Amino acid sequence: MSVVALVPAAGRGVRLGAGMPKALVPVNGESLLLRAVRGLLASGCVQHVVVAAPADQVEVVAAELAALPSAHVVPGGAERTDSVRRALDAVERVAPDARVVLVHDAARAFTPASMIRDVVAAVEQGAPAVIPVLPVTDTIKQIDDAGDVVSTVDRSRLRAVQTPQGFAIDVLREAYAAAGDVATDDAGLVERVGGKVHTVDGHPHALKITTAFDLAVAESVLAVAGVTSDAGVADNTGELE
Repeated sequence: MSVVALVPAAGRGVRLGAGMPKALVPVNGESLLLRAVRGLLASGCVQHVVVAAPADQVEVVAAELAALPSAHVVPGGAERTDSVRRALDAVERVAPDARVVLVHDAARAFTPASMIRDVVAAVEQGAPAVIPVLPVTDTIKQIDDAGDVVSTVDRSRLRAVQTPQGFAIDVLREAYAAAGDVATDDAGLVERVGGKVHTVDGHPHALKITTAFDLAVAESVLAVAGVTSDAGVADNTGELE
């Protein structure tokens, strides 16, 4: 039985302001997408990756990933949900024996291999859905329509969600079959159909590169420090796994 990762990469990346699909934005000479897909495969627990590319960029994305024969490219949709659904439909052709499926943001190109393995292991051990999370460190305020503070939210049980999110494949298929609108969080679709979502520890290196500032951090800190490489992904100490 194989593990397949889905990477919805059809977004235009308007907030990043790079003038190209965000997934193809280079970080020190290599695109976010190439780094993300290579990191998934280098984790040692993912056998195939299905990338949903912009419909007019399928050949460009396929060429970007040509050195990774286990990466497959399909046309994405107008919304993230559409892209994930199309990639999920392709799993039957790419890896019909798949029982575990991950959904991963190309923009989280520096996700450590250990975190990917933790998500997969939790699903293999019986969790129907698994998300990596980090504690919320900022003070959180609830406000009203006028912008005035209503209350200070107890952050002790709040968590920020990262990817890859992992699922038993039948659970994700059921969630998407029931999805009637746009969603930015796949685990949220599982919650809607009454599924239980388990958490594992996330990692600061799995930050989502959304703005020009995030990109600058990735270029000056993560890429320069060698957080990812062909051989693997650095853990919290900077040592390659």
